[in-house]
Amino acid sequence: MWNLLSFIQGKDRKITLKELAQGPKTPSQIADKSDKHLSHISRALRELEEKELAECKNPEANKNRFYEITEKGEELLKKLEDVED
Repeated sequence: MWNLLSFIQGKDRKITLKELAQGPKTPSQIADKSDKHLSHISRALRELEEKELAECKNPEANKNRFYEITEKGEELLKKLEDVED
């Protein structure tokens, strides 16, 4: 768990995971709301997927892919909040 807490400290990854905690979103929606470049959010989503913290709900789509936080991602966010308090 501590390795994942260290991993999630990257600003783009943390922002992306927190946005997904609010509900499923596309990379564009996350980028617009967080004022980050789409390429940074896309990379963060790819990295979060590799760690099983987020998952794409419609991977067959070429555009407007929706991502959602996983249970593992929710647990990590709760742990992060405990550490940051």
